[in-house]
Amino acid sequence: MSKIFTYILTKTIGLYINIVSYISPNKAKKLAYKFFSEPREGRLTQAQLPKILQEAEAEMVTHNEFIFQTYTWLGGSKKILLVHGWESNASRWELFIPYLKKENYTIIALDAPAHGLSSGQEFNIPQYAEFIDIIVNRVQPDYMVGHSIGGATSLYYQSHYQSNFIKKMVVLGAPSDLNTLLTNYRGLLSLNNNVSMLLKNHFTEHFKINPEDFSGSKFAASIKIQGLLVHDTEDEVVDFTEGEKIAKAWESAEFLVTNGLKHSMHDDSLYNKICTFLKTE
Repeated sequence: MSKIFTYILTKTIGLYINIVSYISPNKAKKLAYKFFSEPREGRLTQAQLPKILQEAEAEMVTHNEFIFQTYTWLGGSKKILLVHGWESNASRWELFIPYLKKENYTIIALDAPAHGLSSGQEFNIPQYAEFIDIIVNRVQPDYMVGHSIGGATSLYYQSHYQSNFIKKMVVLGAPSDLNTLLTNYRGLLSLNNNVSMLLKNHFTEHFKINPEDFSGSKFAASIKIQGLLVHDTEDEVVDFTEGEKIAKAWESAEFLVTNGLKHSMHDDSLYNKICTFLKTE
C-alpha cells in the first residue's frame, strides 16, 4: 500500500511541476531542484543518536553559515575518513568501524549537508566536498572511504582538491554521471522536457556545472592515488554500469565486483578486503 501511495505522490508532484513550468518557469525550476536536492531521510537528533555515534568524540564545525557534525574514534597514527551517501548519516559505518578499530586506525566520519546533525536543507556534491576539505586539512587522514553519493563526492574531492594527505581511496557503489541521476529523477516524477531543461539550466547557472561534464568517470581520470572501486552486480539503487564507467577511467584503481550485496554493501568479506587493501604497501 505504501508503494502505491509513494507512486501516486511522486507522479502528482511531477504533474504539478509540469503544469507550473508553463505558467512560471522559474518557480518550476526551483521546485524541481528542491525535490531533487532535499533529502527526506537521514536526519538525526541528539535524543536519537545511535550508540556507535555516542561512543565517538563529537564536534560541530562552523563553515560560513553552515554547521556540520564530525565524529572521531581515537586509535593509532593512521587516520581514515568515512564519507556516507544520500539520505544516510555517519552511523551507516557502524558495521565497518569494528574492522577499522581492529586495525588501530583513528576513524573520522562526518554528516553531510542536510543529513545527520549537520545544518542545511539542500545536499550537493560541491558543498559536501568543501566540508570534506576542511576535515582533511584539519586531521590529515591517510585514507578515505566513500559510499554511494559519498563515493562520488570523494572522487570529485580528490580530482578538484588534489589532497596530498590522502594516500588511498575506497569507493563503494558510487554513481558516475549527473545526467544519469537527472534522467532517473525525471522518470521517477514523469517530468516533461521543459522541466528537464530548466533543471539542467539551474546547475549551469547556480553551480557553473555542465551536467554533461559532471561525471565520476571524468573525475577519476585525473586521480593518481591508489584506489579500490567496488560495485555490486545486483545494486538496485546505482546501476552496475555506473561503476564500470568509473573503473575504465581510474587507471590506478582495482575494480572489485561483488554479487548479492546490493547497494548497502555490508559484508564481512568485503570489509576484510578493504582493510587488506589499505594496509598493503
